[in-house]
Amino acid sequence: MNELAHLAIIMDGNGRWAQAQNKARIEGHKAGAKIVRDITIWCAKNTIEYLTLYAFSTENWKRPKAEVNFLMKLLLKYLKSEKKTYLDNNIRFKAIGDISLFNNPLKEMILDLEECTKNNTNLTQILALNYGSRDEILRCFQKIFHKYTAETILEKIIQENLDTAGIPDVDLLIRTGGEQRISNFLLWQISYAELHFTQTFWPDFNTQELESIITNFKQRNRRFGGL
Repeated sequence: MNELAHLAIIMDGNGRWAQAQNKARIEGHKAGAKIVRDITIWCAKNTIEYLTLYAFSTENWKRPKAEVNFLMKLLLKYLKSEKKTYLDNNIRFKAIGDISLFNNPLKEMILDLEECTKNNTNLTQILALNYGSRDEILRCFQKIFHKYTAETILEKIIQENLDTAGIPDVDLLIRTGGEQRISNFLLWQISYAELHFTQTFWPDFNTQELESIITNFKQRNRRFGGL
């Protein structure tokens, strides 16, 4: 039976969920934020060590300005409201991605949460914020370029300079919302991950479906390139 240490989720379908209900897209994002809390707490109670959530991509800046502004406010509100949840459930918070483009209140909130939860030992919740895997790999090589020659760059050195340094590779990647693509998410880290695509929009996703997906994952034959 496969052990699940690192679960990653592409939380897709907020906007389409809202449109299907004749609501504004922002209502889908609000509903989706509530599901994040449910899934995070479930993972914390079910011995999953790492949960990485694709919250805001480097490409999301291309969305309408009003929607982007709302997402920034929603993210700040979410992080403020969940601080107690992190502390009460011994959850460590970590952000990956380039947060330098965020406004100061949001950057300060992210750094504060990372600092005040750094010694928590239960689940590590990782939010991918202004994250794109190509951007992550580019930033990694910019860091190591002046330190090493091409011949001395090892896989281990790359891993140690990615945003996910010290975090094991993804075991299971779930994408909600019906699309079947990776969307520039954790390209290095999912090299041997099992993939699951569900038609369920993120605001309708729940712990029962997650548990069913994990049960299926544990029954798969993971060969990692072997027999």
